[in-house]
Parts: sequence; C-alpha cells; structure tokens
Amino acid sequence: MKLLDEDFIRKLDMLSVVSRKVIIGRLKGEKRSKRRGVSSEFAEHRNYSPGDDTRFLDWNIYGRLNRLFLKLFYEEEDLHVSILVDASESMNYGSPKKFDYARRLAAALGYIAASGSDRVSISAFSESVSDSLRPFRGKGQVWRMFDFLESLESSGGTSLAAACRNFAVQSRGKGVTIIISDFLDERGYEEALRFFVARNQDMFVLHLLSRNEISPDLTGDLKLLDSETGAETEVSMSGALLKAYDRNVKTFCRGLKDYCGRRGLGYLFAATDTPFEQLVLNYLRRIGLVK
Repeated sequence: MKLLDEDFIRKLDMLSVVSRKVIIGRLKGEKRSKRRGVSSEFAEHRNYSPGDDTRFLDWNIYGRLNRLFLKLFYEEEDLHVSILVDASESMNYGSPKKFDYARRLAAALGYIAASGSDRVSISAFSESVSDSLRPFRGKGQVWRMFDFLESLESSGGTSLAAACRNFAVQSRGKGVTIIISDFLDERGYEEALRFFVARNQDMFVLHLLSRNEISPDLTGDLKLLDSETGAETEVSMSGALLKAYDRNVKTFCRGLKDYCGRRGLGYLFAATDTPFEQLVLNYLRRIGLVK
C-alpha cells in the first residue's frame, strides 16, 4: 500500500504540528516556545530584579535611560509528537478500511512533524501496545515510518484502557499525543483517555468510522458477527431498528466529543469516505492540530 503520493507530500511541507500548551522538552529544537529563555531571537525587555543574570543586561538602554533592563529571548523547544494507531480487528472494516485510512493519517501527521524537526514516535495497539517505532526526527528518517506503517496488520480485540496505560508507562515525556481509533470498545473510552488528562498531555482524538457503520445498508433477517469476539447476534432489520441504531451511533459520537471538550482534548470525527486531502489540509487545521 502506498501511503502518500509525491504531490500530496509537497503540500504537507507547508504545514507544522501545533502544541496548544507550553511544553518543556529535553533538548532545544527548532519550534518557538511561548516561554522566554535564551536563544538567538530577541523577544522583549523587562525590568531588572536582584538575582537576575547580569549577562543579559541591556547596557545600551542603561546608557540612555540610566535604568537596568534585561533582554529576553524566545526559547526554542523540542516537541515530541506521539501517534497511536488502533490496529484491532474492528479497524479492518469498511471501504476504504478504517485501518488503511488510519495508517495514511498517521503517515501524514508523522511526516508533517518530522519535517518540522519534531521528535516523532508511532505505536500500534489492540489489547495493548503491540508494536512501536522508536522516536525519529527529520525528513531523512521518514522512510522508517513509512516502512513501519506499511508493515502493520490489524488483528485482535480492543482494550483502550490497557493500551493507553501501557503507552503512558513507556512514554514519560510530555508533548502532543494523537490517538487514531474507532473507539469501539465495549468497556468504553473514559478510563483510557484519563491517562492522558492526568499527564497533562496536549491530546488529540481522531475518531474514524466507516460509512457502512454510520448508515448500514442492511435488510431482512441477518446473523451479525462481532469481528473481535466472535459473538453472534440474530436481527430482523426494520425501519424502526435502523432509526434506533442511528440514534445510538450519534449518541456514541456526541458522547466522545463532549467528553473530550470538557477535558480540553482536541476532537475530530471523520467517516473514511471523507476525501483524505480535505481532512488533512482543512479539518486538522480547524481543530488546531496543524497550521
């Protein structure tokens, strides 16, 4: 599977991942922080206070005004972008498959971040974190990401809480965390997302469903099979049942959106028939993930 074509990649070069919070990184990178520190780009002055570092006194101003001012500079920060991709069996559904759409989305976001000199890591999960790509930086390393994503396969059940707990234990740094999933876990999503809220992550939830899941085109007497548990359910499809299903899907999606909104998490819902370029170039901008 070719994740991204060359024409689209050129469009991604114009974007960068945005952090909505002040993140203190381990290294100095190329992304300007909202904090004030020491770098090559002047930010502003402030009054000198006893104990301040006298190396940053502006003696030119002192000579003119006989007052002491400190020079402040923008501090560049090292931003870590973590991307979690749902690789459970339920993602292997739809046309296009949710899993293929999720991998393309992860590839686009990873490329944008790496091009901006951010550190990028990608993990796949189902019942736990099943596979991970070690952090990398720069365009020269994106081939590793493409190879990793193309090699992934979707299988197994879903345990959002176990996977997010596993990821939180392994990833101690702060930064931007993006989770791409259908969030179809019978145990819910609340406990899973609380791990990121507690760690003060700048968190974005990208919620994918196929058009067939949103508006199923089903009639007659059917036996439905759960792709992850193997459980069977016999149903007789009717207009009333389809209306009830539609209400349940909307309630589920609205509940996840509201949960994210109340806790400051970015949220975007997309059906997998949404034009991919439109999603990345327009919709991700609207939620403040890229600019």
